[in-house]
Amino acid sequence: MLKEGNKAPDFTAVDQNGNKVKLSAFKGKKNVVLYFYPKDMTPGCTTEACDFKDNLKKFKDTVILGVSLDSPERHQKFIAKYDLPFDLISDADQKVVNKYGVWQEKKLYGKTFMGIVRSTFIIDKKGVLRKIFPKVRVKGHVDAVLESLKEI
Repeated sequence: MLKEGNKAPDFTAVDQNGNKVKLSAFKGKKNVVLYFYPKDMTPGCTTEACDFKDNLKKFKDTVILGVSLDSPERHQKFIAKYDLPFDLISDADQKVVNKYGVWQEKKLYGKTFMGIVRSTFIIDKKGVLRKIFPKVRVKGHVDAVLESLKEI
């Protein structure tokens, strides 16, 4: 279980263009907002991504990375449809979601299944987890993230 103050687990995964993204590459350069979401093109995930997009100018000195199990091709369609100005990580092998503990049992309409629990991690320039938002509710979330970034 990750805790605020822990070193953020490093990872290398591919973005929507098939380029490798290594979390530690941002160390010493930028803060990172790493947000995990269940699926491209779904209502809650679209709202969350568009909220980040609409507030992008407020995220000074910060990189936003979205992570789901969707393929790079599906990420490309999601980005194109909603004009998203940040990278989306494809975690088809579930390595990143497992490192961050967001692959969990979920319940929906009486069914139990494994999936991504919507979560956000703020990682400072030193690679330390400064704020963890577990089980995110989309409405007002981006404002809470921006407020937490002010404290870094």
